Amino acid sequence: MNPDLFQATLEKENIMLNAQQMKQFDQYLALLQEWNEKINLTAITEEEEVYLKHFYDSATLSQHIDFENQSIKLCDVGSGAGFPSIPLKIIFPSIEITIVDSLKKRINFLQLLVDELGLENVHLFHARAEDFGQQKEHRNAYDVVTARAVANLSVLAEFCLPITKIGGTFAAMKGSKASDELNDSKKAIKTLGGKTKEVASFELPHDAGERNIILIEKERKTPGKYPRKAGTPNKNPL
Repeated sequence: MNPDLFQATLEKENIMLNAQQMKQFDQYLALLQEWNEKINLTAITEEEEVYLKHFYDSATLSQHIDFENQSIKLCDVGSGAGFPSIPLKIIFPSIEITIVDSLKKRINFLQLLVDELGLENVHLFHARAEDFGQQKEHRNAYDVVTARAVANLSVLAEFCLPITKIGGTFAAMKGSKASDELNDSKKAIKTLGGKTKEVASFELPHDAGERNIILIEKERKTPGKYPRKAGTPNKNPL
């Protein structure tokens, strides 16, 4: 998927990108390629692959959540090189995004990216998700919390539901094994105050693979003991 096809595909989905936004995606690609030689950000670096499997894949979340709402606060847990939150911020400049990542080098890259692209209302935190989720100012604070290719769903739920507002949405972006993960995480989702409301399954263009977006509504407050101390959710999932 080259930049022109990326723009045309989004246009068919009623997402119109202007010249400035397309320039920002071009800058994003260039910085990603440059920094990937210094630190391991992604195994996907070729232009057409990045536009399809990173930029377009990130944008698919907007087909299931209304990012036209200017008051939306989104938190991206374990964002890595900025996916899906930075592409969404480029497409929908009015949303406020917070990114949490445990690796300082990735946060340094993201800070440079935000500065170079001229993005506003972007907050970057170098922290473990478990520690971040226990900070009072972040609990029950975000309209949308998302994570992409970070951990299995029961672990992600413990990272993400504590910081999701009641009535807000935790959106887990998954591959082809989403249904198995969902079955294994029903107890965790309920324990943490969530309820699965939708699983959106689709194929990326050009036979790039199956994707699933699991949308979980936060119905009630997460018990204060969650998330547990750093490392525990991965070692002993709910």
